[in-house]
Amino acid sequence: MNTANITWMLAETGIKAFVIVNIILVMASAEVWLERKVCAWIQKRNGPNRVGPFGLLQPFADVVKLFMKEDIIPAAASKNFHRLAPLLSLMMAVAVYAVIPYANYVDVMGHRVYLGIAPNLNIGLLYILAMTTLGVYGITLAGWSSNNKYSLLGGLRSSAQMISYELSMGMALIGVVLVSGTLCLNGVIDKQVGWFWHWNVFCQPIAFIIFTVASFAETNRAPFDLPEAEPELVGGFNTEYSGMKFGMFFLAEYANMATASCFIAILFFGGWQLPFPQEMLGLKDGSVQLALAQFSSFFIKMLLFIFFFIWVRWTVPRFRYDQLMSLGWKILLPLSILNALFTAIAIIVFKL
Repeated sequence: MNTANITWMLAETGIKAFVIVNIILVMASAEVWLERKVCAWIQKRNGPNRVGPFGLLQPFADVVKLFMKEDIIPAAASKNFHRLAPLLSLMMAVAVYAVIPYANYVDVMGHRVYLGIAPNLNIGLLYILAMTTLGVYGITLAGWSSNNKYSLLGGLRSSAQMISYELSMGMALIGVVLVSGTLCLNGVIDKQVGWFWHWNVFCQPIAFIIFTVASFAETNRAPFDLPEAEPELVGGFNTEYSGMKFGMFFLAEYANMATASCFIAILFFGGWQLPFPQEMLGLKDGSVQLALAQFSSFFIKMLLFIFFFIWVRWTVPRFRYDQLMSLGWKILLPLSILNALFTAIAIIVFKL
């Protein structure tokens, strides 16, 4: 690889990383606004409607408020780890977006530019599982380093919960990998080309249900938000956090919710694939118009699942912790193993 190619690659990666990080920050603000509006709609209220038109500037007002709040560290806390924990959670939440493909590619000055930082990574699925697994360290460190019994219980709950549901999530993914024949996210999307009934949700419905339920547990979203259950643990792992450190946990949670929505769309709903063959649009591969159509398809699917995450939070009551563990170990894990087994048998017998 010559110097010009290396320079082009570094410039392309840097620009895409800068754009994606800023999109994540804006998306997190939009999710906060959407959550408040959907919550208000479910509860027959107006929601935020004072700061900016339709309350659109409310998330930015919240950020300003968090910046102005005093940063308090308990005297008995392990201060270095207390500072590290929210940063670690946010870093892992953002790192996942490196392999997510938002559309196919665009031809720019003879170069094929893929719309993602590294969407063709041949171990993209494993990378996402690894990064989401490392995210639990931030929450566990926050609980332990605060030197608070409620924080510690929240951290322990989180680690146990994520370990339990990652097993089911990983086993559910095996069915998708067997059907797709690849761990590359763009490869998984390419296998779902054509009409919408080619999407994996129709050949892997059980894996879709298991993965979606496990995603709620992985993102600490209700009804599985036991690590920060306010009636039991005050605030759980973030009880002793204030200011922007609390804001970083908040941002990581919403970034993870968007990640889960993206991941579900890619694995089971064709990702950036349109619901019909793209040839019907009459657009050339690599054109900006086709890339915009693909990005719009992906973005709509992601928004629908973000709405679903929010809807469930304000509809379904929180589980007890024993119910959470029973669901993960006694129902989802055996189902995911059976699904992977029957998928493998079907592929061998019918030579799919």
